[in-house]
Amino acid sequence: MFLGHATVLIECDGVRLLTDPLLRGRVAHLRRQVPPVEESVFARPDAVLISHLHRDHLDLASLRLLGLDTSLLVPLGAGELLRRRGFTDVTELSAGEVTGIAGAGALAVTAVQARHDGRRRPGAGLRAETLGYVIRGRRTVYFAGDTELFDGMSDLGSDPASELDVALLPVAGWGPTLGPGHMDPLDAAHAARLLAPRIAIPIHWGTLQPIGAARGRRRRLGDPPRLFAEHVARLAPSVEVRILNPGQETTLTDRSRR
Repeated sequence: MFLGHATVLIECDGVRLLTDPLLRGRVAHLRRQVPPVEESVFARPDAVLISHLHRDHLDLASLRLLGLDTSLLVPLGAGELLRRRGFTDVTELSAGEVTGIAGAGALAVTAVQARHDGRRRPGAGLRAETLGYVIRGRRTVYFAGDTELFDGMSDLGSDPASELDVALLPVAGWGPTLGPGHMDPLDAAHAARLLAPRIAIPIHWGTLQPIGAARGRRRRLGDPPRLFAEHVARLAPSVEVRILNPGQETTLTDRSRR
């Protein structure tokens, strides 16, 4: 289920994972433009995956809603911040490291490279790695976090034993422009071509806008995923694009990849 921005609830083999939880109506100067997330939806995940330190991805208030004993997988360098705030189950990972997640079933989670600014802003002066994650169980899911396009993406979907079923790809941001370390719809479509997943789901769009943003810009919140789908149809026609509005969910079938 796409809960908005980079927050996705992934349910696989009886295990519930939550990515980069942003569960409240406002963070700093950004306001949520879509209905709030019902607490029953995100309650008691088996683990939370944090991609990097930026406040719209590592939101301490949202993590507190989940409980201080929630299992958090975070980039190397982020653990001290969370432990100082009272979180008791924090595992730091570097790209290439693998950990297991147990729930009703079991999953393997691999931290993978991302190209993005790893500093905590504003003010804290803290820096950590930036990560994506590949989740392997009966399905294989790639959560990109925040990243720019890089050639090594093609390696993430190259394991013939666990080809990617789903790629969760950021296609926009929260402002009128994107800085370094992000993908626009065309970049994300190139990423889909490199990754060759069965299904690509655009994330990191349509959720946040700066307070006071122009009404016309709010009306265009849905443009990035539509443009992404158009580019994928041209660049990677074998990849199915599923556009989920914040709050929508999808289910994978057992049909063959191709």
